[in-house]
Amino acid sequence: MFGRTPSERAYFAPFIAFYGVLLLGELVRKLFDGHAHWAVSSPQYWIHPIQIIVCGAMLVHYWPHYEWRPPRRVAFTVIIGIVAFVLWVSPLAYIVEHFFPKAARVPGFDPAFFGAEGWPYFLNVGCRFVRLVIIVPLVEEIFWRGFLLRWWIRDEFTVVPFGTYQRTSFFLVTFLFMLEHTPADYPAALLTGALFNFVALHARSLSSCVLVHAITNLLLGIYILRTGQTGFW
Repeated sequence: MFGRTPSERAYFAPFIAFYGVLLLGELVRKLFDGHAHWAVSSPQYWIHPIQIIVCGAMLVHYWPHYEWRPPRRVAFTVIIGIVAFVLWVSPLAYIVEHFFPKAARVPGFDPAFFGAEGWPYFLNVGCRFVRLVIIVPLVEEIFWRGFLLRWWIRDEFTVVPFGTYQRTSFFLVTFLFMLEHTPADYPAALLTGALFNFVALHARSLSSCVLVHAITNLLLGIYILRTGQTGFW
């Protein structure tokens, strides 16, 4: 059974905390449905900073337990990150929305929610980018590629060398990574999950997996700010 040691818990505890805080926001939204105050009608604007604080603290606490090494095959990793970004903004998602209207995007994070200029704007956007480019890549890659991709091979996953290939594990993680996203993003998320697994197998470095995820998210964040397509948040 996994989770017997701090070294094992380090790989999935931040992920559970991340979604636990997210669930808190959804619970607040449902309990106070119909109330006008932003704190209960749009709880993501305080939930996201809490995720940064809680998950950031957990990552710092567990940091010595992760198998860090300098990123490998950096050029390859950067290219995969760019390809994954292109998948997200390609016509693929819009084709899905056309044929499956219920999968259409909901309004996303509003950068100007607290104002379109000054420190409230920069703090709001800054928090969003810290979450998008630092917290999410670390939490998700530590879980999906560092933990689950290996745990499906062997319960004592820490003894499985990082980047070990096993077909069932590869496709299971790809599929579950897709389900983590909204239906409108399923095609892009499925392909992205496979690409990120591919990085894990070929670079054999958790740092490379975090890097590729961060590159994709950074480009996506910049794209959102420039185009106003906040549904991608």
